[in-house]
Amino acid sequence: MYRPSLRRRLLAATLVLTAAGAAHAQEQVLNLYNARHYQTDEALYANFTKATGIRIQRVDADDAGILARLQSEGSASPADVVLLVDAARLWRAETQGLFQPVKSALLEQRIPATLRGQDQGQGSAWFGFSTRARVIVYSKVAVNKADVDTYEELGDPKNKGKVCTRSGSHPYNVSLFGSMLQHLGPEKTEAVLRGTAANMARAPKGGDTDQIRAVASGECQIALTNTYYLARMMRSDKPEDRAVIEKVGVVFPNQQDFGTHVNVAGGAVARHSRNREAAVRFLEYLASDEAQRYFADGNNEWPTVPSVKVANPALASLGAFKSETIPVATVGKNQSQVQQILDRVGYK
Repeated sequence: MYRPSLRRRLLAATLVLTAAGAAHAQEQVLNLYNARHYQTDEALYANFTKATGIRIQRVDADDAGILARLQSEGSASPADVVLLVDAARLWRAETQGLFQPVKSALLEQRIPATLRGQDQGQGSAWFGFSTRARVIVYSKVAVNKADVDTYEELGDPKNKGKVCTRSGSHPYNVSLFGSMLQHLGPEKTEAVLRGTAANMARAPKGGDTDQIRAVASGECQIALTNTYYLARMMRSDKPEDRAVIEKVGVVFPNQQDFGTHVNVAGGAVARHSRNREAAVRFLEYLASDEAQRYFADGNNEWPTVPSVKVANPALASLGAFKSETIPVATVGKNQSQVQQILDRVGYK
């Protein structure tokens, strides 16, 4: 019986290990720092890998945690792509130099200029891939819709003791107030926020879903929420969620003037990415019709690509509305001034 020599066996083993090493070296890995914590996004990542062969290695944290990590890691950061869920945080990361500009004809064609970072000639630092409106929910039995059809009315004395919100300093609220600052000016914005703080039914706490439930339970009568929280409850099979939705109404504020505030979730190529080509490819994938439909159908957000059709019954039932047209980057620039106002008026 033939028995290969020790030398031949070692040579064969070396060839196997070399082939395995080469295959491993050829495998592309994209390091994603991710603030989107939505289970439905798993299909996005899986489909990208299936289409490109690029495996996604993810670090999940909130926006603030991701920005702190990027700053701490500096040039040693392995991050290739960063996904954040608020315009103010995207703008802050851009100004801190945590992103690198991207010049992509596809992204510039599909993502409206108002929904991406400013182009300084080398491309935009970030791109918005989905939007959510910040709306007012109210008790159908206790509040007249006409009394809450503008953001300014949150601070009107007629709504004394009726309002509840999450923390005024939460990024979703800071972005809304940054929008108001742009539309109304600093004096009027401060007056509105002072009045809102005085109109609270209880101290700010919890998240947007908690505010919707508080209105339904009678703890308060008026609240702010992002639309995807509302749509999620509208699509729920849970009887308790359906009962909440039956008790609350929704209004898109300021339809007669500047329109409802719209925030974005967006992405960028990390400043020290070692895999820039794959990172840009991933951002371009997020602007594809397939990915844009996942944002709408999976997490109840509106696509940023205007041509993409949405087949989400909850979003459809909310109806068409007039949204503000200011660049979301402008909202981010106002956040420091907004926080100073919040501190002055005692809106915690």
